[in-house]
Amino acid sequence: MASRKKVLVATVMAASVVSLPYTLARNAMADDYSDLLDVLRAKGSLTQHEYSTLLGKHMRHVAAEQDAAPRAVRPTAHSRATQQTASRTAAHGMGVSNGYEPGIRFEAAPEVASRAEDAATRAEASARSAQQALDAMNSNQGGFVRVAKYVPGKGLTFKAGPVDINLSGFVNGFYTFNSPSGGTAVAGGVSTGSTGFDSSAVRNGLLPAGLMLKLSTKQQGWDIDAVLGMYPGTNNAKVGTFNANSGGSPVGLGTPGIDFRQIYITFGNSDVGTFKVGRDLGLFGGDAIMSDATLLSVGATGSNSSPANTSLGRIGVGYVYADWIPQITYTTPKIAGVQASVGIFQPLDEFQYAGSNADSSSYSASSTQHSSPMIQGRVTYETTLGEVKAKIWASFLIQHQQNLQYIDNGTTTSTGTHHAAMVEAADIGTKISYKGFEGVAYYYRGSGLGTTGLFFDGVASNGRKRDSEGYYVQGAYNVTERLKLVGSYGVSNLYLASGEAQTVDPAYLVRRNQSIIGAAYYHMTDWLNLVAEYAHTSSVAHNGGSEKDNTASAGVILFF
Repeated sequence: MASRKKVLVATVMAASVVSLPYTLARNAMADDYSDLLDVLRAKGSLTQHEYSTLLGKHMRHVAAEQDAAPRAVRPTAHSRATQQTASRTAAHGMGVSNGYEPGIRFEAAPEVASRAEDAATRAEASARSAQQALDAMNSNQGGFVRVAKYVPGKGLTFKAGPVDINLSGFVNGFYTFNSPSGGTAVAGGVSTGSTGFDSSAVRNGLLPAGLMLKLSTKQQGWDIDAVLGMYPGTNNAKVGTFNANSGGSPVGLGTPGIDFRQIYITFGNSDVGTFKVGRDLGLFGGDAIMSDATLLSVGATGSNSSPANTSLGRIGVGYVYADWIPQITYTTPKIAGVQASVGIFQPLDEFQYAGSNADSSSYSASSTQHSSPMIQGRVTYETTLGEVKAKIWASFLIQHQQNLQYIDNGTTTSTGTHHAAMVEAADIGTKISYKGFEGVAYYYRGSGLGTTGLFFDGVASNGRKRDSEGYYVQGAYNVTERLKLVGSYGVSNLYLASGEAQTVDPAYLVRRNQSIIGAAYYHMTDWLNLVAEYAHTSSVAHNGGSEKDNTASAGVILFF
């Protein structure tokens, strides 16, 4: 029994030390420690002897604290509470003098006091260590690494001190069967109809695989991010003009290529907006590809007998590829749903995508000299009206192409009196969703822009700009929470330049690329999606020649 009481005494001392910082932190009107002793005494857990010893020791500590404080200092709430407790205990006939003559001090047995003080010291050290650890975790400082709550599709986020580390990505694979419907080859066309042979491939869709690393922190009022995005394909890479996006090489001992598309930093805040420096998706045409349902499937294959890093999707059959371009851009804060971006971009060459005609002369001019940057800008507006959600966007592009040249019968020459061209382009689009329905409509027009890729065949061999335009419409319906059906139609047109007659020179140049696509997407789990798709693609030349093909694809795409 005596041993149990000694342990209880030590426990009370430890509890008093641990609770002391919290007791002092409150402007309490009573001494919690004295109240605890009163309760224990009333329950019979403490004898009068033990009660008086503990209360006397507590009162001496309080008196020492008061003596150490300057006399002029106003009594604290704790000291007032202690004085009130002393008066209260005296009034009830309890305290250090209860049962003893006035002026006689009672001391506890040395071994009991020593053990109690040791227990209190250990308890105080443990409490202090625990509180420091708790403070470090709550402030997200120190060496603690925590995992944020997982949100499907948002990746895995780890918190290391003041830094959020996010890892996200996707992986996909499709079996694709392409059947050409015949026709004549079209220079710059995206159909495979003239190849004459069916082809099978296990390949990526419009998306390759992707692994994105994002580091985020806040320093001195600035939100700072660093992003690295790696996009490898599953098929063998082949060295070519388009690097990892060149045609594939289905030969033994090959390896896939690594496409590091995203390398950028951002900094800003909700008051001043955000600055971006590095390589990322362009502003012009960016919303068009991000709203395209074929982003999750295959669409037009481009090439299926030797698959590249990606398929075409709806690139060149409804919009011009926005591309991943080095840039310095600024984005405003969003005000009433409106947000604007503008930036300077690495200028890109005018490119002879269609190649050469029968006499080895170029269909188009090319350029490799740039004294000024490309400029792009975009404005978006988002709103919600009841169950209707809407987004409208518009963007533009300007670039000065200099020192234009072309190949004339095997000889490189300038384009006569037209050595330069100012390329201009603009687009507009909208996405509207209502309950299970979603619709997208998009249109673009350019002068010198070209088709399929930025500045592909945008300037004729005479140095004059070709106009181009295109559009696509897309509808989607969620049949169930997991099953979505999508259908879309898109066209890209490339017109002849001024003075460019429909002669043998531009005769085989593409005039129109178009496709009809239907797909079903089944959301199997938070990560896994099953996809089945059919696409009909056709290309028409300026001389009326055409080619067509049909593609069936089935596969999976996983997001984490």
